[in-house]
Amino acid sequence: MPELPEVETVRRGLSPVMEGQVITKADVNRPDLRWPFPDRMAERLTGQRVERLRRRSKYILADLSSGETLLVHLGMSGRMLVSGDPLGVFVHDHPAPEKHDHVVFHMENGARITFNDPRRFGAMDLMETATAESHKLLSVLGPEPLGNDFHETHLINAFRGKMTPVKAALLDQKIVAGLGNIYVCEALFRAGISPRRKAGRIAKPRVAALVPIIRQVLRDAIEAGGSSLRDFRQADGELGYFQHSFDVYGREGEPCRSPGCTGTVGRIVQSGRSSFFCAQCQR
Repeated sequence: MPELPEVETVRRGLSPVMEGQVITKADVNRPDLRWPFPDRMAERLTGQRVERLRRRSKYILADLSSGETLLVHLGMSGRMLVSGDPLGVFVHDHPAPEKHDHVVFHMENGARITFNDPRRFGAMDLMETATAESHKLLSVLGPEPLGNDFHETHLINAFRGKMTPVKAALLDQKIVAGLGNIYVCEALFRAGISPRRKAGRIAKPRVAALVPIIRQVLRDAIEAGGSSLRDFRQADGELGYFQHSFDVYGREGEPCRSPGCTGTVGRIVQSGRSSFFCAQCQR
């Protein structure tokens, strides 16, 4: 499932062709994805200007001139692909419709944004912009890791007394929003912290040091266009490239990249997810 860097990469790719533009027509080609689409979704989107395109955790949010906000979740295999862009950023002509093109936005500038999702684990919803933060999917989220509310004091307090592994704590969206398995593994490696360590037993200075490390891992991934492991594509259809920079994720049995370390990357399963780490470097 795309994590924060992948979703932010898609948002940035969509912004030039959606922000400030009117949706002249919205095609909704099925009644649902992961759950049913909102009532009259095509009608409520058609004719509305996209005032702002933003991201909250792993969700893309489009604030509309109607006072509603469109929430988009890519799910496991969802893609939002741009074609026919008059700005010249996207060189793709409008492709022929495909089987899994479930929602299509026709923009007044001639661009077309197609939401394609073979597995249909994605989702869309409409909500009042003024009360968007109270939406059931958004109200439970913790601070954005790249925002001002995610700081050393917050993470130290969140970890205090917590006897779950630090890997699970960082995946808890109530503690920090948008982190997933890939970037938690990478951040813990850079911090030299074992994914097995109990969150509440990590010294405060080490917890505090995690904050800038997490931010840098995410910034590096965004700069590389995210990580393409299976289905992820940027808005122009290109792959992300951060997977070529992984220090530990997916590198089981390969040499550790820490200078002077003679260890190899290992893998354990925690809560049904693979954790990759170097037992020599991460304590």
